Amino acid sequence: MQNRILQLRKAQGYSQARLADLTGVTRQTINAIENAKYSPSLELAFTLARVLDVTVDELFTMEDGD
Repeated sequence: MQNRILQLRKAQGYSQARLADLTGVTRQTINAIENAKYSPSLELAFTLARVLDVTVDELFTMEDGD
């Protein structure tokens, strides 16, 4: 699964730490999601989408073979 969290986070001017604070997770979790090392729960995906002002569909896309 691919995501646009890094691009959207930077466009909003948020650091990983700030996005983590806004979503109730650790900075390490945000880093792992951005680097496709961790897939967030559905609840966290919706929270990230809300904070970044996009839909979940705009935030995550499936890669071929996923």
